[in-house]
Amino acid sequence: MGSKGTEVYFVFMNFDPEYERLQKNRSKQGKEELDLYLNNKHDKLLAKLFQPNTYNKRSSLAIVDGFAVEMTQAQAAILKGTEEVRIVEKNQELA
Repeated sequence: MGSKGTEVYFVFMNFDPEYERLQKNRSKQGKEELDLYLNNKHDKLLAKLFQPNTYNKRSSLAIVDGFAVEMTQAQAAILKGTEEVRIVEKNQELA
């Protein structure tokens, strides 16, 4: 799937009261604010844990406070061990 032994993983975050607050605003401005908040939150977590260019964040998922990221199995294990993260699941491609 990826390069250098990477796979796509879905990462789901633990409860975040700010996410819950922003998610309640259904206006266009509220959606943009939520998207910006989540992108920054997810980018900061990855940047805190890993060197640049060792992963590729594909997208943030506003509906569940999660994101898709291409990374190694070792990086997935590191993410699983952080207090901010609830679940890390490898993408299962259907044949």
